[in-house]
Amino acid sequence: MTQGSRPSFPITLLREQATMIFIIGSGWKLKQEGFAFSIFSLSLGKNQLMQEEGKVLDQRMLVPDLWQQQALRHLRDGRDVVLHAPTGAGKTYVFEMIIDSGWRGRAIYTVPTRALANDKAREWMEKGWDVGVCTGDLRFRPEAKVIVATLETQRAAILKGEGPDLLVIDEYQMLGHLQRGVNYEVVLAMAPAKTQLLLMSGSVANPEKVADWLTGNQRKAELVSEGKRPVPLEEIFAEALPPCSSGSGRSHWTRIVERALRANMGPILIFAPKRLMAEDIARKLAYELPEDEPLSLTPEQKKLAGKHLSGLLKRRIAPHHSGLDYKQRAGLIEPLAKAGQLRTIVSTTGLGAGVNFSMRSVIVTDREYRVGDERFLLGPDELLQMFGRAGRRGLDARGYAIVAPRKPRLSEARPLKLHPSNRVDWSSLLQFMRLAAENEKSPIEAARRLAERLFREESISFGFKAFMQKQRRQPAQKANHSDEERDSSRDEVIEMLNSEERWERRRGPVKVRLADALFRIGDEWRSALSCPQSLEAVKAGSLWRRGKGKRRTYGRELPVARFPQEEGEGKVALLKSFRRRVRDHFKSSNPKLLRRYSKKHWSLEALEKQFGPLFPELSCGGRLKELIERGGMVSARLDYGEAHAYGWTDQRGAALLNPPLRKRRQDWVSPFVKTDKDNQFRDDSLVETWHGLGLVDGEASPTRRGIIFSFFHQGEGLAVAAALEDEAYLIEELAQDLANLRAGHRFAALAGQGSRLGVTCRKIYGDVTCGGYLVRGVPPEYGDGAAEAIREALAHPEDKRNLFDDELRPGDLERALLEWRSLLSLIAHAPALKWNRWEALQEQARALTDGDSHATELPKLPPLAREQRKRHQSRLQRGR
Repeated sequence: MTQGSRPSFPITLLREQATMIFIIGSGWKLKQEGFAFSIFSLSLGKNQLMQEEGKVLDQRMLVPDLWQQQALRHLRDGRDVVLHAPTGAGKTYVFEMIIDSGWRGRAIYTVPTRALANDKAREWMEKGWDVGVCTGDLRFRPEAKVIVATLETQRAAILKGEGPDLLVIDEYQMLGHLQRGVNYEVVLAMAPAKTQLLLMSGSVANPEKVADWLTGNQRKAELVSEGKRPVPLEEIFAEALPPCSSGSGRSHWTRIVERALRANMGPILIFAPKRLMAEDIARKLAYELPEDEPLSLTPEQKKLAGKHLSGLLKRRIAPHHSGLDYKQRAGLIEPLAKAGQLRTIVSTTGLGAGVNFSMRSVIVTDREYRVGDERFLLGPDELLQMFGRAGRRGLDARGYAIVAPRKPRLSEARPLKLHPSNRVDWSSLLQFMRLAAENEKSPIEAARRLAERLFREESISFGFKAFMQKQRRQPAQKANHSDEERDSSRDEVIEMLNSEERWERRRGPVKVRLADALFRIGDEWRSALSCPQSLEAVKAGSLWRRGKGKRRTYGRELPVARFPQEEGEGKVALLKSFRRRVRDHFKSSNPKLLRRYSKKHWSLEALEKQFGPLFPELSCGGRLKELIERGGMVSARLDYGEAHAYGWTDQRGAALLNPPLRKRRQDWVSPFVKTDKDNQFRDDSLVETWHGLGLVDGEASPTRRGIIFSFFHQGEGLAVAAALEDEAYLIEELAQDLANLRAGHRFAALAGQGSRLGVTCRKIYGDVTCGGYLVRGVPPEYGDGAAEAIREALAHPEDKRNLFDDELRPGDLERALLEWRSLLSLIAHAPALKWNRWEALQEQARALTDGDSHATELPKLPPLAREQRKRHQSRLQRGR
């Protein structure tokens, strides 16, 4: 549209929304009840058509759909809006129209991940908006009119009653998230009345339940729902695709992708369950698909990508997973995908919610995926989000879900009913209880008031009444029990960590074959003979190794003879040490045979024939693999696959050589005295659990430990409080060890004996597991090794690549560093508390974050070259 022109679509599309229509200057404007906004100038800046998943260069006008207009009207009327619409339908466009229409207030737009926050901020900054970012590790222009943030960064302000004029919760199905859902719940429950809410999702089957919950909290909430996809989605069976010209020697997924590209179904987004699988598929696609016009990268892009990724990108193929660093994902892969330059992207299912681009077709290779040490199945709502990325609005007439035999189907993808979580946000409850106690009010009543506002089908069972009664009669019970003497060791049982990472009672030892046994290294079980430590107890020669990588196995190499320099030509002389070993064996087993084996010189053939069968007895079970000569010495290489050792079998039948052990006290209740089960965490009594962890005292008021805990999310505060209580734990060391709190399992290979932080946690809390807060005495995301890796990377950045392997990637280290800085920032900005240890930790956190000075700019990303902004034709010609 040029200056002074009129819109080229029927004005009747807006008839239901407009009270008065004016022609003003060069455009149309709607004005209703003092709220003016320009519908027709929304997308004219820079001639861009804004889509939810990105930007598409277009000269046309974007007219709001009726459901988008309805949402706008409710927001204009001061109401909250729960917005339900499919992926790609234009939910984000509702928010963009609000801001473009002259919104005078301050808005905070929350997203599930840091990457999405940075992506949205860049997108809106290019539109000329006043935008900032707040993601825990990054505080960029926090005074801006529009802030893009992760939700957890806003919790503290909301709990203090400080909220923006508009709070947007993108992907509000996170309410049902196992770990993060409690934070979403509390923020929505405690948002100030002056803060309008806009909740958006396409993966919730019962959005009316959320709207009813908000209404029940005395908010004016409206549900706006749209079920129609802007781009129809069609399921295509892989077998129905046109055949390949040459299928021999090509991998399964390459054949499917080639057939889809020949059918003009590209570009294609593939979801794989693991990083290694995603990279393997991407590599095979790059080298097995027919040649295409190569993608030319700029020198800056090549430097950022590195040799391996550059090779894939040139072939218009890319992996997309958290092991890649942020700049590679956000500065290369995602912009090229949005610009239509890539034929296929292979993403991990774990990044499904973080994919902010669409392609014509989607393939989901498997439903199972891994998070830490656990494996999960993709939910129907997660499949819906992934398949929902098929079809680009304004570019594709329809999207395609390509399905292979015995793989996820489109029919399995559907919105999921959102149910209240069984977990409770302890931190928020304890904050309210602390404030009540400081104001000489009842902490118990404060907790109950907050609980009434939460997203719950049933009220929270605090157990305050029973707890207070128990505290009053505790002295009498102790007096009654004082005369009972019992050896507590009789009540202990020994448990072992089994092959499924679960504790079970240890049975008696049994003999197990080493080839079948497992050996514990760090935090994982490995085949016993792949670990040199499994043969340390064998006093026979030295270690030898064969094979590489996962096929590597160890044995022992025992020197047995040497070639004489003068006499005995053609024979070897047995070493004194070996002759002694033989003599000692026959003295104890069969002295009559001692004379037969007592001579010193033997031919190699006789040595192997006569002594070969004896080696299992001479070397604790090692069988002769081969005789080798080195430096005039003859040595026997021994294989221990058939050797036996004592171990323990678990409930799954796995043979474990060195399982971690623990002693657990079994409750013993006298048959003559009626007692309560003290020191037990009961599912039906939240306050009992808090008291057992030392978070509240006998009056149900938060202790110092409970106050420290309330400053954090999930179980992190438990670890910090425990470490601060250890006066010998240096603050400088603690600040570094905080990097382990959110590290997960990927740094285990770099861990030593375990950091002091983990040891301190287990010392204070024992082996307790509390859902969402502690797993065997440490926070759920805790993982040793990250602190060591970060120290090494910061001290020797030029050598940090030596830290990486198949499990640990640059993106993991980058994320661990961001999480560590986020924790330090949280501590630096946490409330003050009169305790020298806490004050010292806050001071150290400020020093490590340079006072948390605000970033002056977002991380720089290389721009796309001019030719990269033109869409590439992904279709393969049949004759190629």
